[in-house]
Amino acid sequence: MSTPGPAREGLRLSPFRGLRYVPERVGSLAAVTSPPYDVVIRPDGLRHLETADPHNIVRLILPQAAGFASRHRKAAETLRHWQAEGVLAADPEPALYVYEQRSGDLLQRGLIGALRLSPPEEGIVLPHEDVMPEIVEDRAALMRETAANLEPLLLTYRGNGNGNGADGGASGGAGDGATAVIERAVQRSPLLSTTTEDGVSHRLWAVTDSADLAEADADLSGHQALIADGHHRWATYLRLRAEHAGTGPWDSGLVLLVDTARYPLRVRAIHRLLHRLPVADAVAALEGSFRVRKVDGPLPRALDSLAAASEASGTSRTGGNAYLLAGDGGFRLVDRPDPGLLARTVPAGPPEAWRTLDATVLHATLLEHVWQVPDSPDHILYIHDVAAAVEQAERRGGTAVLMHPVREEVVRELAQQGVTMPRKSTSFGPKPATGLVLRSLELG
Repeated sequence: MSTPGPAREGLRLSPFRGLRYVPERVGSLAAVTSPPYDVVIRPDGLRHLETADPHNIVRLILPQAAGFASRHRKAAETLRHWQAEGVLAADPEPALYVYEQRSGDLLQRGLIGALRLSPPEEGIVLPHEDVMPEIVEDRAALMRETAANLEPLLLTYRGNGNGNGADGGASGGAGDGATAVIERAVQRSPLLSTTTEDGVSHRLWAVTDSADLAEADADLSGHQALIADGHHRWATYLRLRAEHAGTGPWDSGLVLLVDTARYPLRVRAIHRLLHRLPVADAVAALEGSFRVRKVDGPLPRALDSLAAASEASGTSRTGGNAYLLAGDGGFRLVDRPDPGLLARTVPAGPPEAWRTLDATVLHATLLEHVWQVPDSPDHILYIHDVAAAVEQAERRGGTAVLMHPVREEVVRELAQQGVTMPRKSTSFGPKPATGLVLRSLELG
């Protein structure tokens, strides 16, 4: 991404005393980790994580109790208890943490630290999606009670492109700035190393040398970042910062910063489960407004049909939107919306790149106008895993609306214009595992 102008400060990533699991006090580091809170599939995935280890981090990020306030108090009590009994312990000195994820040909490295918070109008950290107020309120209540950042957001920036993440950076040299700090750190023995059940290996190093910290800071202060994953938590950070008048530890939040010029991320779609709308009713309501065709399964083959329809029409540019409906054992491809319907239902003010997004047409035209489904948790679930979306739709008698991913350049273009996409439009990855390093605000 472009760098801020000379009158504007860029990214300021500070070291902190990481709160980490003590390996001897848990079954394994892999067993206490979790995907980010909004990726955990509930209730099945939640139960699986809770039973993997009695100290799994999901008991903090998704506490289970009757009542809104009780859940968050329970998380705070659990966090204090785990610290008191030595399950979690703070590192002896502040550090930035180099974090690596590796799976097959995929390699991603970045820096975890406490990032100085800034509102969107400063142009330093750019959101690209809207948020749901009820989720921000839930995350804010959890952070207030625990006084902790329990999982890092995923932010991306565009460095100078030295090196190539595909082979660990060897072909392009060590680079400079933050890149050089990362590449030097990974030559040492890691603080921790574990492989989660999805086959991804995770390693973490602490950077405490003052020269290394200064080199990373000087580099990052010339960049701006895009929020890849964690819009609700970023909005929560900003809310709590305002509550504390932008002072003390509440003036920063836990993030993972990845240079996508060196380690490109993958962009996937987030799917919708309309659990009160049967497929038959959804299809019937589409008559005359969209083309609906049955396509062959199984799921991978049906997704190929969706990809072909989306790519052939240039979904994010021309408005040739396409969706795949599932939930009754079959698959239906929905495309070719009526232009007159789009003109009546999609707001005319934003840029064309926003007006023609699949997520825009889904929410403005299909959900609000055609299906009349309220955008609330009582009616819509957002699910990252496509197979889980289909399975839950079939189990509940609802409709899974499967999406094709947006191109990263469209996301970046809109963010730089200050235009936010509809909520849950994209899923960047790989996402950092939750539970490898926490930030207690009581430690400063």
